[in-house]
Amino acid sequence: MDPVCPGMSLASSHIQPCLWFDDRLEEAARFYTAIFPNSSISHLGPVAGEFTLDGLTFRGVNGGPEIAFSEAVSFSIVCRDQSEVDYYWDSLADGGQESVCGWLKDRFGLSWQVVPARLHDLLSDPDPRRAEAASRALLGMRRIVVAQLEAAADAARAG
Repeated sequence: MDPVCPGMSLASSHIQPCLWFDDRLEEAARFYTAIFPNSSISHLGPVAGEFTLDGLTFRGVNGGPEIAFSEAVSFSIVCRDQSEVDYYWDSLADGGQESVCGWLKDRFGLSWQVVPARLHDLLSDPDPRRAEAASRALLGMRRIVVAQLEAAADAARAG
């Protein structure tokens, strides 16, 4: 048990994200744990709680409206394929706000970037024309579409 927050566990990592919600911690914890695999709620109290998303432990507080989330801190989800990109994008953007290059804010104002694992390979292609073409294609996207990135990179190689 955590001596600072009774009822909460001491997770294996000493570093844990702590999310400050106005007064919607329980709603957020239930929303996130319904989306991510290997997720659970450990504890929810009126002020503080703890939940796990795909093995990563989060703490949350109902701290009031004084502090809001910003793009300065976000969570990146690296996806295996387009269907996983689509799943996380649709789930997290529901009730939120879409932005460019795979970024979005969810209904609680928390920023996420939903990216395919393939993006790193395309942007670091040894052929600078392919990497640049993929980068230009990315800048025109909200939800990242792998096939469009690959088509842009392939067209640059052919040109």
